[in-house]
Order: sequence, then C-alpha cells, then structure tokens
Amino acid sequence: HFRVQHHNFRAGGSKMAAPIGVHLEFRGGAELLFNGTKEQHVTLPSQPTPWDIRQLLVWIKTNLLKDRPELFIQGDTVRPGILVLVNDADWELLGQLDCTLGDRDNVVFISTLHGG
Repeated sequence: HFRVQHHNFRAGGSKMAAPIGVHLEFRGGAELLFNGTKEQHVTLPSQPTPWDIRQLLVWIKTNLLKDRPELFIQGDTVRPGILVLVNDADWELLGQLDCTLGDRDNVVFISTLHGG
C-alpha cells in the first residue's frame, strides 16, 4: 500500500481537478431514500484532488439524502447490503471508497435489503 499525501492548495496556486458529471442510479429499494428517484445526473464541483467514492458518498449525503441517511450511509461508507457498481464493475474490485471517479462515470447503488 502507498499513501497519497494531501496538500492544502491556495487558490490560483495549483491545478484543480475539473468538475465531473456522474450518472447515479438507485435500485432495489435504494431509490426510496431519494424520493423515488431512480436515476440522477449530477455535476460534482472542481476540487484539488480527483473525486473518489468516499467523497461522492459525503456529497450524496449532503446534497441528495433528505430522510434517514442511516439507511444508506454507515460511518463513511454505504451500509451493509448495498452493492455499488462503477461502470458495471463491482466497486470491491476497484478499491471501494478509494475508487477514483471520472467524467461520465456511471455509479449504481443497489439495495439487497428488502422488507423490515
């Protein structure tokens, strides 16, 4: 494993990662946490480092999750029972929270928890 050093950049002093457009899908009941919205195209703002799933989850929690975020987020990750696919690949093969996102990526969240 290697660690990426994070530096605090001053405005104008460094290149920012450009904003990226990401297509989000919520399936298997996960959409119920997002007012029934199954698909959403979002633009993630520019920032000093490339977007990853960890940051995307924080963004989703802040901007999209209105009710009961604990049904989707647990700690800094998705709660057990929610599958995450990035461009149709299992995020577990892509580094999970550290999976880097690019423009026009497709991220699907599928809830395998039913009933309750």
